[in-house]
Amino acid sequence: MKDYGFVPNVESCNAYLSSLMNLNRADIALAFYKEMQRSRISPNVYTLNIFISALCKLGKLEKAVEVFGEMENMGCVPTVASYNTLIAGHCNQGLLSTALKLKNLMEKNGLCPNDVTFNTLIHGFCKEGKLHEANKLFSEMKGIDASPNTVTYNTLINGYSQAGNVEMGRRLYEEMSSNGIKKDILTYNALISGLCKEGKTKKAAYLVKELDSKKLIPNSSTFSALINGQCMRGNSERAFQLYKSMVRCGCHPNEHTLKMLMSSFCQNEDFDGAMQVLREMLERSMAPDSSRLSELCHGLRQCGKDKLVMELCEKMEARPLMPEGLEKTQSIIA
Repeated sequence: MKDYGFVPNVESCNAYLSSLMNLNRADIALAFYKEMQRSRISPNVYTLNIFISALCKLGKLEKAVEVFGEMENMGCVPTVASYNTLIAGHCNQGLLSTALKLKNLMEKNGLCPNDVTFNTLIHGFCKEGKLHEANKLFSEMKGIDASPNTVTYNTLINGYSQAGNVEMGRRLYEEMSSNGIKKDILTYNALISGLCKEGKTKKAAYLVKELDSKKLIPNSSTFSALINGQCMRGNSERAFQLYKSMVRCGCHPNEHTLKMLMSSFCQNEDFDGAMQVLREMLERSMAPDSSRLSELCHGLRQCGKDKLVMELCEKMEARPLMPEGLEKTQSIIA
């Protein structure tokens, strides 16, 4: 810091630390904080909040708790943001009971949990499938100043949808409208995904049509959910049409989406269709699932397309994109 003949003040350091965290460079933020200590720049509460956040993101939760406990000795009283950061760190590691204790400690020390506090805890419980506990927090949230917002509802709708309770997700969706809470693409994606998993693809399609009137644009997650729904119903051709629409809209499919498609075609013994998907995967430098690749190659051979199988395997080995355990062409064509 002293290379240029001056030592920055704590505000300048905080701005730099904040920028590093926004760039997801918690490792550099930690190194910079240590440099601040060497330069005898006294941290303020904002500095320590960033430091705790960096430690949590790097999985150094014990150290984060230690720094939190030393804040008052350093002349800094923990704020709501301090508690929220530590609560998030515990939730990310599945330590939900400790996260709740931190919320209680916050209240005991005269601080009021805000929407971030509740949203973080609700997300943590939903992630672990503990929807009863998440709903209790939701009810508590309604009774104080931290009113549920779009993030709260999205988290709960997604949690219920993933747990197979789309009906509860739908009720929350309707409640958003009643309470004047704005829906975003994540709201729709959560419900669409749940409906597709239950095989209710027509209801999911109806929600997609609703997007235009809300001036919302389908994204990769929207299309992936719809494709998954059609694949589950065995409609591989319809799923592939959705995939092509996805690409036309400028959305980028992930490896999981293409593997679902390939699997669906193979299950329907439509090996030409599966081959189309495989070409798409190769163009995107994605490796197919080894079991599906074997199934595809055997299916093509049964159709008398041995030459195509050889060309395919050679191309994959050359790139290299051959799945682990299938490194030799002979292991597929044998």
